Amino acid sequence: MLVFSSPPALFRRVEDTGAYGWTLVTLLALVTLLGYAEVQTGLIDRVVDQKTEGRLAELEGSQANLVDRVLLREQMDDIRKTGEFEKLMTRLGAVVASPAYILVSALLIASCLYAMVALTGRKPEYHTLMSICVYAMFVDLLAQAVRLAMILFYRTIEVNTSLGMVSASRGLAWLSAIDPFRIWFWVLVAIGLTVTQQLSRRMAIVSCMLMCLVAMGVRAAVAYAAA
Repeated sequence: MLVFSSPPALFRRVEDTGAYGWTLVTLLALVTLLGYAEVQTGLIDRVVDQKTEGRLAELEGSQANLVDRVLLREQMDDIRKTGEFEKLMTRLGAVVASPAYILVSALLIASCLYAMVALTGRKPEYHTLMSICVYAMFVDLLAQAVRLAMILFYRTIEVNTSLGMVSASRGLAWLSAIDPFRIWFWVLVAIGLTVTQQLSRRMAIVSCMLMCLVAMGVRAAVAYAAA
């Protein structure tokens, strides 16, 4: 696709119309398909089952001397029910969350860029900005495909495309914020803004760097809290 081989040539064709609609639908469909493929690997169920078995073993160990075996059985049933609920939510997350994230991100970023263009005194073109975001979002599709390949290779769903994969240390949790695919996305957005003349090259670079740093900061905070 031109978004990977020659993004300037692609963005030169962008017009202030809703022609990106079918492209967006195709993108969301492909992302959903990759999420479904992740579910079909069976690794989501396996990981949740392992966590459930660990909780059951911990409960049995801590309640080994419990006289009321009925209460213990009820607690174990509750853990199993929680495990089934986690399976359902994780499956839905894989299939539904990713396309929803793509759609919301495109709308939010296009709106922020619209405001930035307006602040510079230029005439913002919302459909042009949405087109730039939609085409750049194909990088996220590629990232999800790479993640699926990693899931199949490592046989676990605990993978991602960020530098956080190199270390599980809490002190290096901020590495999870550095994702080459996300940086690539912002580079494409900056190219699109420059080619369509929505922003000058300098303003496009500065704006995209600021938005990228904000997004990285949020990711780092979340990763640090989770670690």
